[in-house]
Amino acid sequence: DAFVAFHSDKALVKRYLKSLLIGELAPNQPSFESNKKKSLLEDFRELRCSVEKLGLLRPNSTFFFLIFLHLLVLDAASWLVVWHFGISLVPFLAGMALFTTAQIQMGWFQHDLGHCSVFRRPKWNRVLQVVVINVLKGLPASWWNHLHNQHHAKPNCFRKDPDLNMHPLLFSLGKTLSVEV
Repeated sequence: DAFVAFHSDKALVKRYLKSLLIGELAPNQPSFESNKKKSLLEDFRELRCSVEKLGLLRPNSTFFFLIFLHLLVLDAASWLVVWHFGISLVPFLAGMALFTTAQIQMGWFQHDLGHCSVFRRPKWNRVLQVVVINVLKGLPASWWNHLHNQHHAKPNCFRKDPDLNMHPLLFSLGKTLSVEV
C-alpha cells in the first residue's frame, strides 16, 4: 500500500525493480505487518480505488498556477511596500508580514512540488521546485529532498527523523520522546 501511494508511475518503477525481484512470499509466510486486519486493508484499498476513479488525486493546474501567482504577488508586494513607503515602523512591519507569508507559502508549495503532486510528470515538479526553493527562498532543493526523504523513512523517530533532530527538546513533550531525550 505504501509502495502504491509513493509511486505514481508503476511502469517506470517496475522497469527498475524487476531485476531485484527474487521471489514472492508463500501465502503461509508471516508478513512484517502481521497485525493488520485483512478486512481493514480491503476497505482502504476499495476507498483508494473510489478516490482514484473520482479523480480526486489528479492535480488541478489552475489551482497550482494561482498558488504560484499569489506567491509572486505577495513577494513583490512585500518589497514594493518597503521601497515605496520607506523603512519606518508601519511599512516595515507590513512588508515583513507580506514577505513572511510569501516565504511560508513558498515552503508548502515547494513541499507539494517535492512530492510530485503538482504536475503529472515528476521532471516538471523537480524543475519548478528548484525555481521556488533555490531562487525564491534561497535554499538548495537537494538539501530539502535529502532531509525530507529521511523524515518519511523514519517519521518522528528521535535521532533518525531530521525534523526532530533540529529541535529535539521542543518536540519531546510526549511520553516516548521525553524518555529518549
